[in-house]
Amino acid sequence: MIDQRLLPTREVYNKYRDHKGVGRAIKTMVIRGAPAIGVAAAYGMALAARNAGDLSEGRFWAALERARAHLAAQRPTAVNLFWALERMMGVARRNSRRKPAGIAKAMEKEARAIHLEDVEVCKKMGRHGAKLLRKKCTVLTHCNAGALATADYGTALGVIRAAVEANKEVKVFADETRPFLQGARLTAWELMKDGIDVTLITDNMAGYFMKEGAIDAVVVGTDRTMANGDVANKIGTYTVAVLAKENKVPFYVAAPTSTIDLDCPTGAHCPIEQRDPREVTHVMGKQVAPKGVKVANPAFDVTPAKYVTAIITENGVARPPYRSSLKKVVKR
Repeated sequence: MIDQRLLPTREVYNKYRDHKGVGRAIKTMVIRGAPAIGVAAAYGMALAARNAGDLSEGRFWAALERARAHLAAQRPTAVNLFWALERMMGVARRNSRRKPAGIAKAMEKEARAIHLEDVEVCKKMGRHGAKLLRKKCTVLTHCNAGALATADYGTALGVIRAAVEANKEVKVFADETRPFLQGARLTAWELMKDGIDVTLITDNMAGYFMKEGAIDAVVVGTDRTMANGDVANKIGTYTVAVLAKENKVPFYVAAPTSTIDLDCPTGAHCPIEQRDPREVTHVMGKQVAPKGVKVANPAFDVTPAKYVTAIITENGVARPPYRSSLKKVVKR
């Protein structure tokens, strides 16, 4: 995995040989982004199975369950994590008549399938979303929902990439996305690598540029989309959505169906991860707040469905009412 904590100044790749290492990478945000976390968790389970392949049947299954529980405990909001773990355990159960080494091979094959499927899902989603953007437009995005947040290509940035590939003239405003600076460090880095016109702004500038008429659309990703269309995404997304509504700017969410949780009825039922206060009191390792100050650091917020213009999936675009339209795209 590329260590996303060190970008954009250093490109360092880490190797992992067991599920605990993968779990630490997820927890400490070496890797982040809901789809990428799901892919990483799948590979973590494949590693756990491979490392337990020489054990007796009973010990093998116990090792798998410990690995599943360990990985599930790392981050609570991104539903892809739990989706991938259940999919991997399902493959193990369907191959339960095989010896542990055979089950491990089947799980490795499934992890690779999840990886490749994510790339294709993002490209399909990008093509659907690109149709929503004008021939010439400026798009605001928040956090990083690009290749770094997925197996490749991206969700929100996948929409932008697909629009550019369709010969649309797209410029991007990227919110810096405090406190972890995914927009400043990652989105800007990705888009510059691709030669896509990007302007970095601080989080509190979004309203100004919308009011000035500089933003034609907002496109963001999601870590969990609820059955009613409420969307959990990086903290600050709700603020952007309210500003977009006030300024009559369409607010689009790029959501692979693996992030749609039809068992979670509304955003009120979505767990919100609380992270280390140091992420707020320090910037790139430098203290910027008084020592001992109280800190609140929710990693995500929930944008109510009423602010969401459309939800873009690999199976098409869902529009209100979301309780019915999301079911259609998930089952298609």
